[in-house]
Amino acid sequence: MLCRLGCRWLRPLPALQFGVRVPPLAPTSTGGIKHSALPAWAVASVSTVGSGGPGSWYEALASSAPVQGAEEVLLGMHAATGLPWWACIALTTVALRGAVTLPLASYQHYILAKVENLQPEIKNIARHLNQEIAVRANQLKWSKRVARLTFLKNMRRLVSELYVRDNCHPFKATVLVWIQFPMWIFMSVALRNFSTGSPHSEAGFPVQEQLADDGILWFRDLTALDSTWILPVSVGVINLLIVEIFALQKLGMSRFQTYITYFVRAVSVLMIPIAATVPSSIVLYWLCSSFMGLSQNLLLRSPRFRRLCRIPLTKSDSDTPYKDLFAAFYAKFILRK
Repeated sequence: MLCRLGCRWLRPLPALQFGVRVPPLAPTSTGGIKHSALPAWAVASVSTVGSGGPGSWYEALASSAPVQGAEEVLLGMHAATGLPWWACIALTTVALRGAVTLPLASYQHYILAKVENLQPEIKNIARHLNQEIAVRANQLKWSKRVARLTFLKNMRRLVSELYVRDNCHPFKATVLVWIQFPMWIFMSVALRNFSTGSPHSEAGFPVQEQLADDGILWFRDLTALDSTWILPVSVGVINLLIVEIFALQKLGMSRFQTYITYFVRAVSVLMIPIAATVPSSIVLYWLCSSFMGLSQNLLLRSPRFRRLCRIPLTKSDSDTPYKDLFAAFYAKFILRK
């Protein structure tokens, strides 16, 4: 048995057979236009074009091709629908989230489900490999450190082979972040160009005039700050809800996952004062984006939707995910009081 396992899992390690210790592995301004009450820093970069000063990095971003593309998307949606700008921003956000991030989020869950289903096989390999390493260490008089490094090296190779076999390397699950976050940045900067009448945008001044009158409810002027803080606080609350839903879903989180959860909570709270210092058009976009993120998170818990997306069943899946989520939320935040 051990011989067979050795042939299958252990590759020849000549240096170790001669007692050589394995080295540690490397760790992997405008006239005639209605001005908004924006803070000084919010419009400072507009006056520093080409200055090469502290705002030069932002100038490069504000005039970049991706930001211009985001502006074209917003202008195209406004021209095609004829909707007021508050509705155009919301509709564009829903369209981008539905056409771009929802498929990517489904793919992320698909990859994570396949990785989860591999865990029993990985644990079984780890158990047998550990036994084989113990025999080899005894035969070749390896130290505990050499044995541990040998185990880690072979285990890393074997797990990588499993990911290749099932085409589910965990890094593929991060594609959502690499697409969603830049898109969020480009859309935010495009709306800032419009709201401040930035010279980086050819349509900046005309659109600024439209935004000043195309709001709704208490934020009629989309170029101004939300003095009521309703939009900023709403952004923070929805982001915190997304974080808590993730935390309730993960039972027995590792220390690293716990730290990440606390960090994202802190960022969600920090977004409130930040959102209170930018034009309402940007905060409206952030609010719509966060709301869509929350909706997609809940939708991807639906067994029917997961089957539609061909996401593999896992041991942690539930037939009643929403009841389970409510029960977990009630137990954590209501019963604890």
